Amino acid sequence: MKAPLLVNPGHPLAEGFEPSSLSPALPGSDILLESECAAALTALVRAVGGEGKIIPVSGYRPHAEQLALWEETLRAQGEEFTRKYVAIPGCSEHETGLAIDLALDTGGKIDFIRPYFPHDGVCGEFRAKAAEYGFIERYPAGKERITRISAEPWHFRYVGREHAVRIAAGNLTLEEYAEIISGGSHEQTQP
Repeated sequence: MKAPLLVNPGHPLAEGFEPSSLSPALPGSDILLESECAAALTALVRAVGGEGKIIPVSGYRPHAEQLALWEETLRAQGEEFTRKYVAIPGCSEHETGLAIDLALDTGGKIDFIRPYFPHDGVCGEFRAKAAEYGFIERYPAGKERITRISAEPWHFRYVGREHAVRIAAGNLTLEEYAEIISGGSHEQTQP
């Protein structure tokens, strides 16, 4: 079995990579995701009664948009903050269309870089069911040494149900799972 697509500084996307098809992350949203991922997200949000409560903040970003975000955050927040919370252009899961940053709608301003997505309530229910719908919390607390990204409780990655269930059951990061499943060969595919 091939591992899901791993994207990080050690596994950058191929130049010119584009998702196969894009759809609204949730009905009525102008944020896009790869179509299979968007359908799974919509089903998951409905399953937990999260319509109007869980909102997409950031989904698919073309390379140029990721580059602009990197440069803007670097100018505004500095290098240390940027390296913790913004992926290097070409190494961002958002460029795949398979990653979504979510927020709990509190009626207030949403932080684009670090949206509020708590571990309780409807967000906790979302986390509890995420693997059943093919999603993993991509950057869990305590795994920063492996992912090289700060904990991001708002960032979810679509890997497909079979992979997500195994990753969740093993309390693994995508890096750990990809290494196990590929036997060290780093052979990858999309879900």
